[in-house]
Amino acid sequence: MTFLGIDIGTSGVKALLIDENGKAIGEASAPAVEPVRPQPGWSEQNPADWWTATLGAIDALKLSHAKALAAVRGIGLSGHMHGATLLGENDDVLRPCILWNDGRSAAECAEMEAALPSLRQLAGNIAMPGFTAPKVAWVRRHEPDIYARIRKVLLPKAYVRLLLTGEHVEDMSDASGTLWLDVATRDWSDQLLGVTGLTRDHMPRLVEGSAVSAQLKPEFVARWGMSGPVAVAGGAGDNAAAACGIGAIRPGEGFVSLGTSGVLFVSNETFSPNTEGAVHAFCHAIPDTWHQMGVILSATDSLNWLSRITGKKQAELSGEAERQFKGPGEAIFLPYLSGERTPHNNAAARGSFTGLSQSTDTAQMAQAVMEGVTFAMRDCQRVLADAGTSINRLLAVGGGSKSALWLKMLATNLDMEIALPEDGDFGGALGAARLGLCAATGANPADVMSMPPIKTTIAPDTKLSAAYTDQYAHYRALYPAIEEARS
Repeated sequence: MTFLGIDIGTSGVKALLIDENGKAIGEASAPAVEPVRPQPGWSEQNPADWWTATLGAIDALKLSHAKALAAVRGIGLSGHMHGATLLGENDDVLRPCILWNDGRSAAECAEMEAALPSLRQLAGNIAMPGFTAPKVAWVRRHEPDIYARIRKVLLPKAYVRLLLTGEHVEDMSDASGTLWLDVATRDWSDQLLGVTGLTRDHMPRLVEGSAVSAQLKPEFVARWGMSGPVAVAGGAGDNAAAACGIGAIRPGEGFVSLGTSGVLFVSNETFSPNTEGAVHAFCHAIPDTWHQMGVILSATDSLNWLSRITGKKQAELSGEAERQFKGPGEAIFLPYLSGERTPHNNAAARGSFTGLSQSTDTAQMAQAVMEGVTFAMRDCQRVLADAGTSINRLLAVGGGSKSALWLKMLATNLDMEIALPEDGDFGGALGAARLGLCAATGANPADVMSMPPIKTTIAPDTKLSAAYTDQYAHYRALYPAIEEARS
């Protein structure tokens, strides 16, 4: 038997095959048409692009690993969270999906919280423009004809599931990011739905991520040469899937992700919200488990931005920073290029440099960008601690984890060791495949979702701890001062 994980991203889809022991035996990917930004702060994508890329990735596996693909008994799905995929009669897509990093609905967030004072208590989360419900509230106000035609609202991976199986189903972790879920009870909330004028009829059926959600349609069983039947697991939102991929499913286990966005993720035994700190408190992808996240919107994307304006590649910039690094730099960077979630919950926040001088060069600017992202992660750790959470073990994932300097900055500022896995993909596709294995075989997730072998462990540089604590204090003071000046 083999198992297939499908990770649906905004830039493309990755498909990964694993065997019964969880070993990766084949993978393929296909690009998707990049999201568009019709206006500043907006971000949209055609759901058909995810489907085209999904078919392309699995068709490519059929060419390269036909025998292994034929043995698939379970499929798991991972996907980018929060996207509002609006369906009408016959499941027709009504408009482009409004994506996770779209900030247009800030006014609707305030109105939702005013209309339902218990919203934060029910949802365990602040109303943020990134979440799904405020996006639908925006559509109700600005596109009433489309709103009136809504029959179902699906998240991106649930839309792909619909086309694969014919069923409207969502898992608990992804549903947590809609602002319609009572995260403590793992069920839709009629009160939260009512704020946006929707009912349970507009929602997909809920399942746990490791449970069977539906069966793969016979036409795809035949297309990919499978002997069938093939169970499709509930799956997970991308961060919960990544946690399943690296084995962070027990209380206190977590990871720091330096991807386009940045995440500080930790598993919890109980539901532990901290709305004052803009902590994300969600269901995990496995039963009776929750997780918290501090989320920043521009992690490696901040270095991408500097790359675009300097004409130097990311690796070149980080390499320059590492070669001249002597400790905290003079310049400070606020990484709020797309607004910010944790801890500020401010879609209108903007990035800035301070402390520049005639001698500032690109290496020093790159260091400031890396330090700014690191301080943002330190902010996340601070508000997780305010919720009573401690992290026992932290692994590093994402493209930014290739930088030894960035990991050293993180370990020093978070004041804890950070483990770097051996080379390999421990992201959403692997976590999704593991969930597919659990669904198809009934295996215990604790037995399947082990941590990967560790290549190295990065310890804090205690000689720099005091200097970074001083620099972090300056960093924290800048945000309110700049926001006051902008207002």
